[in-house]
Amino acid sequence: MSSRLVIVSDTHLPGRARDLPAALWEAIEAADIVFHAGDWVSVDLLDELERRAARVVGVFGNNDGEELRARLPEVARVELEGTRFAMVHETGPAPGREARCAALYPEVDVLVFGHSHIPWDSVTPGGLRLLNPGSPTDRRRQPVGTYVTAMAHAGELREVRFVPVG
Repeated sequence: MSSRLVIVSDTHLPGRARDLPAALWEAIEAADIVFHAGDWVSVDLLDELERRAARVVGVFGNNDGEELRARLPEVARVELEGTRFAMVHETGPAPGREARCAALYPEVDVLVFGHSHIPWDSVTPGGLRLLNPGSPTDRRRQPVGTYVTAMAHAGELREVRFVPVG
């Protein structure tokens, strides 16, 4: 079996955009599971994502208020097709990130995170994959906004693609 994933973070709705891009909604509706690594800002997006996605795994971010924090954990963990995922909004500064995260999440294969709005894909010496999808609505210093599509299959994360937006 394989699971189609969409990984997104830092949507900041409605402050940075009124809605997610249409292509991202299409990807969400086609996915088996959607990860959102925090900074939703509006609970309306969580409600809409839960209506339109087959399954949602989310965490709250530093810009998320009480209503989102009441519904979402700080750290989410899920196993898909033999791949162990954890997700958290913040991992601290880029220098030392791999070692810090490997020590904090030793039982995980993939750590999804957000906060920086900067796409990131690296693997620690011990094999932990760190993945930040960037932001589809607030590109900050990046040339375009991004989200990630991937496949979980037989204990591996495959076909990881940063999808440009805008």
